[in-house]
Amino acid sequence: MPRVMLEQRYDQYTTQDQLVWKVLFDRQTALLHKRACSAFGQGLAGVGFHRNAIPRFEEVSQRLYKATGWQLEPAKGMLNDADFFGLLAQRKFPATVWIRSMQQFDFIEEPDLFHGVFGHVPLLMDQAFADFLHFLGQVAAQHLNDAVALARLERLYGFTVQFGLVEEYGQTRMYGAGLLSSSGEIHHCLGDVTRRFPFDLATVLHTPYSEAHLQDQYFVLNSWDQLTESVAELAALLSSGWELQPVE
Repeated sequence: MPRVMLEQRYDQYTTQDQLVWKVLFDRQTALLHKRACSAFGQGLAGVGFHRNAIPRFEEVSQRLYKATGWQLEPAKGMLNDADFFGLLAQRKFPATVWIRSMQQFDFIEEPDLFHGVFGHVPLLMDQAFADFLHFLGQVAAQHLNDAVALARLERLYGFTVQFGLVEEYGQTRMYGAGLLSSSGEIHHCLGDVTRRFPFDLATVLHTPYSEAHLQDQYFVLNSWDQLTESVAELAALLSSGWELQPVE
């Protein structure tokens, strides 16, 4: 898909759009009490999100830039790998400007504003996480012509940034945006039959990943240090000429 970037036309959000944000905000913050990682709660407060209005991207970018050097980049829809990872390498996070309808509360196939902003931005207020995502974007930007390498990088992104779990104070907490922004994914993750595995880079790189359905398994970090270590390890493997097998 060609890159489509644009401005957030705030005056075009309807009363129903604002209501969707409010209802989702209330539901997710209630569900995430004592389930989200501490960085999410701190970031949510620091960036100034509240239930009464869809965030203005310009204001969010100002707060992000002051905190960690990041900015939001308004987008119409999903981007290709080159554009997406290229923006991450510039400390810009692409967030779609449209918000889901009342009929799409529990699951959407493409990321909307609530997922991109509520799910991702609070963690970008944390310097360690923001630096990890920047590092990931830089590594990916060096391998845009290598489909196999990109597939592995997408798996690392998916099982961490989108659906990651982390151990904090003896409890398993959520930090992936796909969990933080979806009640359906939260309930699924908490289910008795859900498979959770200790985070291991080799296992993650060889595990099929898709956002088209609820996840089959989740990976749990033993500490935040594993994030940066995983990117550094993968970058070293790719730079050394390590041969990746085609993805399943």
